[in-house]
Amino acid sequence: MTSPALDLVQVEKQFGTTHALRGVSFRVEQGEFFGLLGPNGAGKSTLINIMAGLVRATSGQVAVMGYDVVRQYRDSRSQIGIVPQELVYDPFFTVWEMLKIQSGYFGLGRENDEWLDELLEILKLTEKRDENLHNLSGGMKRRVLIAQALVHRPPVVVLDEPTAGVDVELRRALWEFAHRLHRDGHTILLTTHYLEEAESMCDRIAILDRGKVAALSDKQELIFQNSYRVGVVERVLGSNIPQHVSTAIISRSRSSTQIRVPREQRLQQQFLQQLSEIGVTEDQLQLREPTLEEVFLTLTGEDR
Repeated sequence: MTSPALDLVQVEKQFGTTHALRGVSFRVEQGEFFGLLGPNGAGKSTLINIMAGLVRATSGQVAVMGYDVVRQYRDSRSQIGIVPQELVYDPFFTVWEMLKIQSGYFGLGRENDEWLDELLEILKLTEKRDENLHNLSGGMKRRVLIAQALVHRPPVVVLDEPTAGVDVELRRALWEFAHRLHRDGHTILLTTHYLEEAESMCDRIAILDRGKVAALSDKQELIFQNSYRVGVVERVLGSNIPQHVSTAIISRSRSSTQIRVPREQRLQQQFLQQLSEIGVTEDQLQLREPTLEEVFLTLTGEDR
């Protein structure tokens, strides 16, 4: 039986009195493009650090490609590559020297040089091969971080906010490279605050909130399991409306109002009746499915 790429079972982590993770459990199958989403402070970085072996869980188990990150730490770390969100680099080395040092951490020598050259070519770093890291732009430093994470050809790659603070051109290049990794058989775990990226790229998504898994599903199921649809009213609803309608409003623009409409048929009919009582007819209302971002905001309470 094939081991999952990542297997987390009842993972707990406490920092003093702070309970960062509360019984987190999920699996990422080999070959998946998996999204790990959550607001700041939800526990994403703590979870990634546990996967990488940088932090030890208070309780629970984490395995990478079947290897326990505590009992089989050498094997587990050889199976995963982490691209951190922070630009961490050593200013005393060139790009090539840094990749050679990183290779050495995994017991790789000259036999890995051909792969390093290929990485430089793929990430458009060949011309920067002998450049000191301190002299590179932020975008180039991020490319070097990706190369460092891949020197040992890990089957599992974690992209932690890879496009945070990058320009449009680099953002597009990074996603093209992520798609290439996925096509080549790598399992990708992505964290991002750009939810349209997760919606377009990920097969399944887990949403963390306050250290717990608030949702875990196929992205389409996440949307359809949501308890409401979005109604677009072709007029601006003012403040002089009943409270039960006012609390359902998502946003207003100059000419329209977006409002939560219950998905369940009976509740939906009741709500449409309430709208008609304030002069909103069904032909003034267009229903659509919520976006992943709207579902995310509902699940994490950030739309309140």
